[in-house]
Amino acid sequence: MSESLRTCYGYLNQTSRSFAAVIQALDGELRHAVCIFYLVLRALDTVEDDMSIPLDKKVLMLHNFNSYLFQPDWRFSESQEKDRQVLEDFPTISLEFQNLGKDYQDVISDICHRMGVGMAEFLEKKVVSMQEWDKYCHYVAGLVGIGLSRLFSASQLEDPEVGRDTELANSMGLFLQKTNIIRDYLEDQKEGREFWPREAWSQFTARLCDFAQPQQLDSALCCLNLLVTDALRHVPDVLTYLSRLRNQSVFNFCAIPQVMAIATLSACYNNPLVFQGVVKIRKGQAVTLMMEATNMVAVCAIISQYNQEIVQKVSPTDPSREKTLKILALIHKQILSWEPLPPRTARLSPVYLSAALLLAALSWRYLSTATGQSANVNDVQGH
Repeated sequence: MSESLRTCYGYLNQTSRSFAAVIQALDGELRHAVCIFYLVLRALDTVEDDMSIPLDKKVLMLHNFNSYLFQPDWRFSESQEKDRQVLEDFPTISLEFQNLGKDYQDVISDICHRMGVGMAEFLEKKVVSMQEWDKYCHYVAGLVGIGLSRLFSASQLEDPEVGRDTELANSMGLFLQKTNIIRDYLEDQKEGREFWPREAWSQFTARLCDFAQPQQLDSALCCLNLLVTDALRHVPDVLTYLSRLRNQSVFNFCAIPQVMAIATLSACYNNPLVFQGVVKIRKGQAVTLMMEATNMVAVCAIISQYNQEIVQKVSPTDPSREKTLKILALIHKQILSWEPLPPRTARLSPVYLSAALLLAALSWRYLSTATGQSANVNDVQGH
């Protein structure tokens, strides 16, 4: 491994130890491509989050960020963010980007450009409609899913179909991001951020912040359940996507965040704690999910379990009851109709087991620490 690539993995460990663990469990050259992809998006995300950068300058940087990948000396030394080292030493990252195969470069550059444009669009724009909620989640998470899928196919560890089907890949990202947004209601309120779509919450209150008031609990739960129901509509796509994967390391990489998300949504559904504190899933539960979610049979069983948990929580008076039960029934039907596909190319390796344990022990940004949406690039695959 070159010294510059070693430095990149060092930055990966500094910015997300959990994500570093699961990346290093990937097979072959895909490991390096995903590492660089992550660092490029982390650098882009750091620009977006840095409130010390004037708006006009930030918009220009976000629009042009993909071009910096082809400028060997470009760096940014004015950031105040905690992950600023990925901007200050961007030449090391861009050097390793240039060392990747052209297929990988094309994917990373394209996704970086599209995400930068999308981030710029939402800098001063609130999420109003449900359609805009999907659009925002597409920019910050769906594009990550699309990019990763294209990298999987470019590596030839997965079939071309995985990279071509952008609708399924987008759903993978949207399911995770919507779960983050739902769970992080209170933390975002404390930080002055709002990502719940106005179209949803305005049905129940005049101000989103009022959901934190005890007297607004009934209305708050109605809105919460509406948003959980909307997130659940992506589960059928998630199941279809996972069923197409053939490489064990890729399957593990993709499946674990998804089962964590369904467990988190089940914990959040109709739960007043969303508006009072942090909704967590137990550490033991998380470790079990990580160790079990290694094949489609197990993933279907896990999703079926949480699907049934939500069914049992649906209130007879909830305004979204009919829609909720309908999507849960659809998920249940899909699981029952699923037939096992040919076995994957590798067994669960000791390296991955170690990564899963490290994930459980060290990373709770997805499971328990509400860090807000500034962590969106991490949230998609790293928790």
